[in-house]
Parts: sequence; C-alpha cells; structure tokens
Amino acid sequence: MPVITLPDGTEKPFESPVTVAQVAESIGPGLAKAALAGRVGETLVDTSHLIEEDSDLAIITAKDEDGLEVIRHSCAHLMAQAVQQLFPTAQVTIGPVIDDGFYYDFAYERAFTPEDLEAIEKKMNEIANQDLTVERSVMTRNDAVTLFEEMGEKYKVEILESIPGDEELSFYKQGDFIDLCRGPHIPSTSKTGSFKLTKVAGAYWRGDSNNEMLQRIYGTAWADKKALKQYLHMLEEAEKRDHRKLGKKHDLFHTQEEAPGMVFWHPKGWQIYQIIEQYMREVQNQHGYQEIKTPQVVDMSLWERSGHADKFADDMFSVQTDNRLYAIKPMNCPCHVQVYNQGLKSYRDLPIRLAEFGSCHRNEASGTLQGTMRVRGFVQDDAHIFCAEDQIQEEVASFIQMLEGVYDDFGFDDMIIKLSTRPEKRVGSDEIWDKSEAALAEALDARGFDWEYQPGEGAFYGPKIEFSLKDCLGRVWQCGTMQVDFSTPGRLDAQYVAEDGSRQVPVMLHRAILGSFERFIGVLIEHFAGEFPAWLAPVQAVVLNITDSQAEYCGQVVKSLKQKGFRVESDLRNEKVGFKIREHTIQKVPYLLVVGDREIENGEVAVRARNGDDLGSMSIEAFAELLAKSVEKKGRTG
Repeated sequence: MPVITLPDGTEKPFESPVTVAQVAESIGPGLAKAALAGRVGETLVDTSHLIEEDSDLAIITAKDEDGLEVIRHSCAHLMAQAVQQLFPTAQVTIGPVIDDGFYYDFAYERAFTPEDLEAIEKKMNEIANQDLTVERSVMTRNDAVTLFEEMGEKYKVEILESIPGDEELSFYKQGDFIDLCRGPHIPSTSKTGSFKLTKVAGAYWRGDSNNEMLQRIYGTAWADKKALKQYLHMLEEAEKRDHRKLGKKHDLFHTQEEAPGMVFWHPKGWQIYQIIEQYMREVQNQHGYQEIKTPQVVDMSLWERSGHADKFADDMFSVQTDNRLYAIKPMNCPCHVQVYNQGLKSYRDLPIRLAEFGSCHRNEASGTLQGTMRVRGFVQDDAHIFCAEDQIQEEVASFIQMLEGVYDDFGFDDMIIKLSTRPEKRVGSDEIWDKSEAALAEALDARGFDWEYQPGEGAFYGPKIEFSLKDCLGRVWQCGTMQVDFSTPGRLDAQYVAEDGSRQVPVMLHRAILGSFERFIGVLIEHFAGEFPAWLAPVQAVVLNITDSQAEYCGQVVKSLKQKGFRVESDLRNEKVGFKIREHTIQKVPYLLVVGDREIENGEVAVRARNGDDLGSMSIEAFAELLAKSVEKKGRTG
C-alpha cells in the first residue's frame, strides 16, 4: 500500500501499486490531461511508471522546466519518425535536447532542402494529431542489436555495440517508430506542444571529423503557440543583431579564410577593444591586482607538469624547433605560477593577485568557429590569486563584488550563477575537492545569491563558479568564472613560508570577469545592436557642417572636444546635411553636432541625439558637460 507524498506535503495512500498517471487522475482530470511525466524522488519518469512503495512525487506538466525538456525530447523522436516515413532509406543516429530545442542527425543520400523541412514539419503535425501512444519497453543489448540489424539501422547497431555489458536497455515506440532512449517521454504524440523546424547543418558521426558527414536537422519546441511565436520573434531579432553583420556594417572587424578563427580588428573595433582593456586595467588596479605579461610559446614539459597536456592535447597548437616541442599557450595559469615562483614568498605576502590580458590560442574545430564568439585566438581578462586557505572566503567575496560592478557598468543587471562540481576525470583527492566546493558554496551563500549546482562540470583541477549574463533578448552568455585550485600550485612547486616557519603550498584562485575580449565584444554588439553607450562608442560625436563656410569652425569644435578627451570626428563632405545626419544615425553615433552660420555667430553647436531628439543649441562647454555625464554613467540602466 504505497503512500504518495505530493510537493505541498499532502499524502495520498493507495491500496496497490499505482502509476504516475493514476496519481494525477486521482488529483483531478485537469492535471491528468496536463501530465507529461513525473518526478519520483530525484528521478524523472514516464507517466506510465509504476510506483510500488512510499514515494515523493511531483507531476510534471508543460509549465515546468522539466516538462519542456520532455516535450523537446519527444519532438526529436517525432521528427525522426516523420523523416523515416517520408524518406524510408534515411537512417537515424542521435537526437538529443539542446537549449531551446532539439536536433537529430540523419544519414541520407542527398542533402535535405528547405522544402524537405516543410514536408517533415507537416508530417510531424499529422503524426501528433494521430495521438499515438508512446510506449516504453526494455530489452537486452543483444536482442536490441538483432532488432536494429533487421531494420538496417547500422548507426543504432554501432551505438548498441559500444554499450558495455548486457543489461536491459529502454526503448520507446510510437506507431511504426522505435528508438533506443533513456526517456522519459510524453504519454502520447498529441502532447508535443508547438514546434518548428529551423535549419539543417552538417555534423560528423559521433563528432569525429574522421567519420562520415551526417545531416543535422534542428528544431525548437514550446508549451504552446504563444511561447513559440515569442521565441521565433526573438530569433528574428537575434538575426538582425548578429555581430558578424553589424561588425561589417559598422566597420568594426572581419575574419577571413587565411586566418580561421582569428579576428582582424578595424580601427573602430579596436577602439572599443582598447576602451574595455583600459577600463578593466583600472578596475583591477583598484582591487589590488598586479599586471604581468607571460610568453606565448612555452616548452611542452610545463604543460605536462601542470596536467594541461594530458587534458587538452587535441586543442593545443604546437611547434617543434631546436629538438624541443613547444606549445602556443592555450591558457595562462601555468605561466602565472612561474612568476609567483620567482623568489620565496611569506604568508605576509599573501594574497598575491596577478592579472594578465593573456593572448591564448586553441585549436577549435573549424565547423564551430563563429565571428568573434568562437575563435582560435583570443585574449582573456585573466588573473590568479595566490592565497592561504583561510583567505579564500574573503578573496572570493571581493572578486564577486568587483564582478557585479563591472557587469553593472556594461548594462547587465540579470546574472545567473552556477557552481560546477568535480568532473569524473580530475586531479586531487576527494578531501581537497570537498574543501574547494564547500568554500565556493559558502562564499555564494554569504553574498545571499540564488544559485544552483552544475554537477560534474568543474575544471579537472578544481570546482568553479560560473557567472552568466542575460542580454536584452533573454539569451544567456557564460562569461565570468571563479575557480578554487588546490592542485596546480603543488604540481608546479609553488610554496610560501607559513607563520610557523613551515613550507606550505598556496591555494590558487583562477578568475575572469569578461572571459575572452573577443567573445564579450560580440555579446556587447548584439546586446546593444551596435548602439553602444557613449563611453564605449568608438566615435562619440560627429560635427556636421551645412556649407563650406562652416568648415573652419567645425575643425575648432573637433579640436576643443578632443583636447577634453572625447572621441570626435567631423564630416565636411559636400553633401546635404540631412544625408549626413541619416548616415551617421545609421552608424549609431551617440551625438551629432550640426553647425550653421547662426551657431558660429553664437559660438554654439546644434545637438541631436541618435534617437532623433533635438537637444537644441548649446555652447561647446555645455555639450562637453553633457557628454561627460553620459560617459560617466557608462552602460548602467539605473
């Protein structure tokens, strides 16, 4: 006689084992109709799951985050079924849930076209309307191999043969379609919510470039049509804000095939880059960091000692000369330890905070490169804090306070925090990992943050806090990190003399706020749609003449404002002033200063904001004061 405890504490006894669906029905027909899955204890299960003993149970619906994931997982199967009905020779491979949607990889003799996607989506809707029951079953690995061999599904057979042992595996069947899957899935195809197929891309089988190329069909799925419509609108906005398009439109940067994954910064883009670097340098100086610079090319032996060669060998560029193997540094950590190791340190010297705008290179797969967002060459606002164990809390708290101020200055006031814990492959004892994870959790709690665990996602040498930002479209960008590392300093012989005279190994805190400059600037471009706040704008104001007779005065205005430290240009072309205003408005220049004979007579400029507001005529000093206040505000919204 199982007793089911619901999330509100209500207990419901049953005379015999009961399914999740039956529990939902006992609560009410509305919940029974909405139920997509259940959570028994910590385990997500199908509504057909039989509960045989006392259990905690939450009924999962489309309103829940888990419910949306179940919908998307089920839509992947729905898409695979539709593809096989339309293209019987197509083979299905792997189809997981991803952020905001799902995909499935297919092997097919020709490329899928946009018209094929429309047909597949139509077929998906037909299958959904058939209200097919989704049934879970189990079979042994060997029986499953036999089944899929008979079906001619060689990719599924390969997946099954790679699974060790012969334990029973779960499968899901709907109509004429069956697939290997852990589940859970919706109870019937009519509960797939609202979906849309979005694009087709290439993907190597099992992500290995040595394998054959498959076709990956992407889709998105939401609880209802309204949510889907909102998401598709967001995609349209994101397309307009694509940093690659805006980078070209505003002459900020470009990339080209001769240097894949590397950024060619143009003068305006490099101006933004320099503004951010100088800003971060000043912030770090205020918080007690010492800036250093370390080599780009370092003997591979250092990376072997630090453990990076073992973990990141495939991502490292290397070069051989003088019978020695060198690595172009993929990260800065080991080099910072070498700076720390110069001269014996005392406990009185700690904490030591070393910062570097470190240029790094990683051999990212060519298919993943994307503008400035995913590159092979990048610069991090990287720093490492060497401290004693009892200084961790204070250092982490100080870092978080600094990070919050920086994000506010850039106009981001919505932050998501996750604590990534020990991965399966790691260095260091469990005791060290326990201490590291506890230290970061305590630091977050002390600041009163809402945060969540991200199990198994820590670095190989220590756990980390990940700070992610939400942009104006609600997209999430992971930027900042704080990592506690008890292992690397010891592996690289870092020491300090403790108060009792003993030699101790310092704790190393790895931290970044922006992440990589390249990626962060890409995020800024899309967040602001190229309309940078005045403090970041590469050109803060343009002075426009109406006729040639005002050219000399325009030059005086530009000179005066430049002497005050502002980034100002003039446009003295023989064009109508309306044309010039439109052109510089499109370029998102914060302020346009129009000069006619009256402005010269009064020693003024007519000021126009980029949103079209006419701010009237004012003296150069008054405008300088206006611009200075705008710059001082930075990107803060409050």
